[in-house]
Amino acid sequence: MTLKEKCVALENRIKRLQAIGLSLSTEDNINVIFELIMEEAKNITNADGRTLYMISEDAKTMKFEIMRTDSMNFAQGGTTGVEITVPPIQLFDENGTPNHSAIVSYSATTGKTVNIKDAYKEKGFDFTGAKNFDKSTGYRTKSVLSVPLKNHENDIVGVMQLINATDEKSGKVISFSDDMKQQIESLASQGAVALTNKRLVAELKKLFESFIKLIATAIDKKSPYTGGHCERVPEITMLLADAVEKTKEGKYADFSMTEDERYELFIAGWLHDCGKVATPPHVVDKGMKLETITDRIETVDVRFEVLKRDAEIEMLKKQIELMENGTANGEIKDTENAYKEIIEKLSDEQAFIQKTNRGGEFMEEADQKRVADIGSYKWVSQGEKVDFLDEKEIRNLQIPKGTLLPEEREIINDHIVITIDMLEKLPYPKNLKNVPEFAGGHHEKLDGTGYPKGLKDEEMSVQAKMMAIADIYEALTAADRPYKDGKKLSQAMRIMGFMKKDYEIDEELFEIFVKEGVYKQYAEKYLGEDQLDKVDEESVLA
Repeated sequence: MTLKEKCVALENRIKRLQAIGLSLSTEDNINVIFELIMEEAKNITNADGRTLYMISEDAKTMKFEIMRTDSMNFAQGGTTGVEITVPPIQLFDENGTPNHSAIVSYSATTGKTVNIKDAYKEKGFDFTGAKNFDKSTGYRTKSVLSVPLKNHENDIVGVMQLINATDEKSGKVISFSDDMKQQIESLASQGAVALTNKRLVAELKKLFESFIKLIATAIDKKSPYTGGHCERVPEITMLLADAVEKTKEGKYADFSMTEDERYELFIAGWLHDCGKVATPPHVVDKGMKLETITDRIETVDVRFEVLKRDAEIEMLKKQIELMENGTANGEIKDTENAYKEIIEKLSDEQAFIQKTNRGGEFMEEADQKRVADIGSYKWVSQGEKVDFLDEKEIRNLQIPKGTLLPEEREIINDHIVITIDMLEKLPYPKNLKNVPEFAGGHHEKLDGTGYPKGLKDEEMSVQAKMMAIADIYEALTAADRPYKDGKKLSQAMRIMGFMKKDYEIDEELFEIFVKEGVYKQYAEKYLGEDQLDKVDEESVLA
């Protein structure tokens, strides 16, 4: 080969290595990376057989990842989908001694490249397996090149073995030249670095997701009334996203998401309530209207018992007076009847206050007035007559919906402000830059009456609109809220139908949610049997 030809060959080699390096760095699929390494190895050596082994996490064995033999039309592993059934190669014996009898395990444990001209004449390694294979198939294993895959930290992550380099012109099996060896070592190094980087990215991704789920779980565990909410909302969101992508008509017919965009939405779903980590537990856990650290209804019950005791004492005093005056038994009976009426009324008032304390979807004005009337009763406390209920107790018991006062509701609502603030401070990679917007928009309404920003339809992303539907549906059907039982399926869907009509949620997204059966998929997995009733979909969508 002339000097010019050598220069051209060197230039081509560098170009090929640069090209394969670029391909390896941009590819995310590890199986495809494996294939790229093996294909380039074939281009360099024209090897008939190629096998790629990867070292196990415990570094005790090597697993077959790819097996190719062109002359036999044999292909397993990698992107073929054909499982390799050959058992892993042991790198050490039971005593921890390195296995140097097999050429690939020798390369793996020593980090050395092995270049053999003829396996049948080689004395240093055990080629029994190859010879048995040859005998059963008619194949002839001759030249062998075994190259360890070393990453940038000089760790060995695998071994590439090439068999029977072939002369392009004659088709004869030849030895692997020193030039081939150097090129394959360079390729192996590139491949090892690429594989290590992808594994590192995958491990960091796994760690990132674990931290996110840890935070979400901590928030759910913080209160017995929100358990599982942070986990269930992203599941509903992704079910709806799948359904939207499948639709072929309407304004979302062209909607689609890349894998990165799907992942971005998934992460946003898990983080949508992360601001609740700062919400005071006494507000989140306020299951009853009178609840602070403890439920003050017990104190109110004591007062009722005091009133009942006082009524009994008053009756007995009157009866003693009547008897001292020689009054007839009929008048004594009258005092007993009057006492029973008082006790009956107090018991009724007590039951009413207990029921009112539990909260609900709506409280009539008449019931709110009744609370005030009961509050004006007088009872003796520490020798002094005082109002039966103080102003704070009356105000709490008159809460028209749920168990929270307006200022407490505002504290709850502030969680989304805190969520956005927390998420916007994180240094996201490019593929997660929309997480704050997706997560922070699930309490917005299309008519602009939502919070915290009062966004309208055109200002909201499709992803935020989907998450809003998911959040509402989960909240309506959840059986662990402090002031209500989980609604039946028909009730929840009817309410969401009204919200659609009021332009609070996206009409077409909700239609997909219903028609594609997203609500059913979730309900069958999470709702109790008593909640799974029939939904009149036509009425809901009307």
